[in-house]
Amino acid sequence: MGAGFAGYHAARELSRRARGRAEVVLINPTDYFLYLPLLPEVATGILEPRRISVSLTADLASGYAGPGCEGVRLVLGEVDGVDLERREVHYVNPEGRRGEIGYHRLVISVGSVNKLLPIPGVDTHAHGFRGIPEALYLRDHMIQQIELADATDDPDERAARLTFVVVGAGYTGTEVAGHGKLFTDAIAAEHPRLAGLQPRWMLLDIAPRVLPELDERLSRTADAVLRERGVDVRMGCSVSEATARGVRLTDGQFVPTRSLIWCVGVRPDPLVAGLNLPTEKGRLVVDEYLTVPGHPEIFACGDAAAVPDLTRPGQLTTMTAQHAVRQGKTVARNIAASYGQGRRRAYRHQDLGFVVDLGGKQSAANPLHVPLSGLAAKTVTRGYHLAAIPANRTRIVADWLLDTILKRQAVHLGLVPSPAVPLDTASPEVIRQSETAGVSA
Repeated sequence: MGAGFAGYHAARELSRRARGRAEVVLINPTDYFLYLPLLPEVATGILEPRRISVSLTADLASGYAGPGCEGVRLVLGEVDGVDLERREVHYVNPEGRRGEIGYHRLVISVGSVNKLLPIPGVDTHAHGFRGIPEALYLRDHMIQQIELADATDDPDERAARLTFVVVGAGYTGTEVAGHGKLFTDAIAAEHPRLAGLQPRWMLLDIAPRVLPELDERLSRTADAVLRERGVDVRMGCSVSEATARGVRLTDGQFVPTRSLIWCVGVRPDPLVAGLNLPTEKGRLVVDEYLTVPGHPEIFACGDAAAVPDLTRPGQLTTMTAQHAVRQGKTVARNIAASYGQGRRRAYRHQDLGFVVDLGGKQSAANPLHVPLSGLAAKTVTRGYHLAAIPANRTRIVADWLLDTILKRQAVHLGLVPSPAVPLDTASPEVIRQSETAGVSA
């Protein structure tokens, strides 16, 4: 269930190990695996959306594992329930038709959605950043706000439209602010009426520092790059209210803006709560073998699973892509072991470091815990992404090369309207509704 980092790699590894001796079925609302870490580059026009979208059919269903392997059977649909007694998964396909599939082993890897907080107006006026529709919306929105700022003679309205507020200074928020500032500066420079004015970007978080989950040296590097670039970084501060005219901060200041980008984190997919299985912090309880207690036929991994961190007794693994990839592969090995192939293994990880792309020539990275910044970090960051994404590498490199020699195309296409990407969900159901209304995402 689900083709995010955990589900994709679980299905891929299962297909390789099964070699035609078992049917591997992958249920997912879309026919692609999305490589989320490069999403900010889609939002700022560096990469085309298809570059970070890996075809499940081409990569898995065509027999990835080699001769004699039947590959993975892809079922397009959104899971809306599981019958634990009858061992059936219920889903709705893109045209609204219902279906069910029986299982012998079940992998729950439905991932996560935007984390919501009870702040007045945020659910109405903010937009998240979890998928291609949201990235395309943000790209159009940034371009449109600068064009509207150019069109008005009201200095207050112009200032509001040139102000972009990002809430959440974790991986996503930091990268969005870093890339976004460079992108909007370049667009604004092409408008003579905005001469002397630069778009204002604010990065807010109640945490004491940028990237609080990372090594403090990486945090200081990212903070310095953002501030030098002109980003207004405010730690220990967040939004207390959002309106159509702007946001009120927790320190009482009102900031006029038309752009509130919500990157405060994620929560497990709401489907998890409806499974009638034990949860911890909203995530499915599993043992160190990623098995749901009392249900040896059910495994869970990725953001949906509360996986015990054996390197930090008493704590859970964090909700990151690195964990999801490794957990997906571990689930596959343990499912194979449950059929007598090999032996099951407890999930234990070794931290290999992190990379954060800040846009331009700047990154922060600590491969094997060696802190890097600047061009060296950028090289490591891009190398890591090329190694991690399972396809489209040549096209990605081509886009990166073109971005160094050509001006980015800043055209407002209007493909994704605001109602199609509400903050409370990034589910494909919303996108399907917009497509029915004649909107292509």
